[in-house]
Amino acid sequence: MPQSQFDYDLFVIGAGSGGVRAARIAAGHGARVAVAEEFRIGGTCVIRGCVPKKLMVYAAQFADDLSHAGDYGWTIEGASFDWPTLRDAVARDVDRLNAAYTRTLDSNDVAHFLDRAEVTGPHAVRLKHSGRTITAKTILIATGAWPIMPEFDGNHHCITSNEVFDLPHLPKRVVVAGAGYIALEFAGIFNALGSEVTVINRSDAILRSYDIDLRDRLLAMTCARGIAYRFNAPFRQVEKLADGSLLVHTRDGADPVPADVVLVATGRRANTVGLGLETAGITLGERGEIPVDGDGRTACPSVFAAGDVTDRVQLTPVAIREGHAFADAQFAGTHRTVSYDAIPSAVFSQPPLAAVGLTEAEARERHGDIKVFTSDFRPMKNIFSQRIERGFYKLITEAQSGRILGIHMIGPEAPEILQVAAIAVKAGLTKADFDDTVALHPSMAEELVLMR
Repeated sequence: MPQSQFDYDLFVIGAGSGGVRAARIAAGHGARVAVAEEFRIGGTCVIRGCVPKKLMVYAAQFADDLSHAGDYGWTIEGASFDWPTLRDAVARDVDRLNAAYTRTLDSNDVAHFLDRAEVTGPHAVRLKHSGRTITAKTILIATGAWPIMPEFDGNHHCITSNEVFDLPHLPKRVVVAGAGYIALEFAGIFNALGSEVTVINRSDAILRSYDIDLRDRLLAMTCARGIAYRFNAPFRQVEKLADGSLLVHTRDGADPVPADVVLVATGRRANTVGLGLETAGITLGERGEIPVDGDGRTACPSVFAAGDVTDRVQLTPVAIREGHAFADAQFAGTHRTVSYDAIPSAVFSQPPLAAVGLTEAEARERHGDIKVFTSDFRPMKNIFSQRIERGFYKLITEAQSGRILGIHMIGPEAPEILQVAAIAVKAGLTKADFDDTVALHPSMAEELVLMR
């Protein structure tokens, strides 16, 4: 089909962070672009992911600050928490962001369809509800990932992170299935807001991709804050009782756990079910992901994919970079690839942790001879607190050169501090560069340049 006969130069399926960025940049390069989104423009991160979740994390942190306030001279009487107020405020901000993302598409002359789009060939998609078929020279799949709901009896009584923002009231008892970052973030939120929280995990560890020292410390701290854990306990059944409450039965033979809400946060899979990719000759991977090359191209030369749907690195900033790089390469002739080295990440738990680069175990495996520097300290903000929680920073370096291979932190504001520190790892700076930097006192961040 000649290019002039295509309806659009680019058709993007999925209006999340990666899809919107790709559409906007491609349109800026002069391409005729359309986007289809079956839910709300903005995608998982903005609508039902990291942004609304972070707002709830702030609510949880206020609870922590209130517990410190008396030691600093404040008298706070009658303090109480109202879930509907928080829920509705978060929903309003999601509405604002949804409108802002929609304006971004409009201001860049990107057509958008609130409809499910399915691929019907190398250059065609069909809008499911309207029945319209649209042709495009290039198709980009940016449908993200979807929460996994394991198979067990009564799983229909459970919710995922998609539904957690719409709860009518704050549950008194919450069971969280899983021990990854989403699970522990919501466990921390509900615990801080006053719910009784139990984390049940099928394996024996939390946050497997993070350094063992951070994992061990977070486990101890959250236990001290009142979160209960049950490990090596796959779900067998979630039973709904006559009063509407739930009873969680596990396969380890232990007593069932009562709950008012069961939140399943056992991971996410690429959102590719029913997309029709087989009509373009694309075979999915074992986890439903779309295999792509370094430029995001699939097995079909006219179909590309970016973001979580490729199952490479499931982080919003990565999806944005992949979408931008794709648009530059395909519509401006500017070829650049996305680097997946030294990507910073954080867990907005209570307290938060953050990391960039290699864990100690990874560094020993890859480099052999390494040096590890640590700082174990009590954050100044916590000096008056009755809760004994210490901050912990860890630098991992190559022994001979001193090049920093990884930075790992747990404590107040760790993600904010880590973002700047990640630049040092990406730039290949050394421990000597940190040592030569004068400390900013008094701060927690100064611990990064005081390790000896």
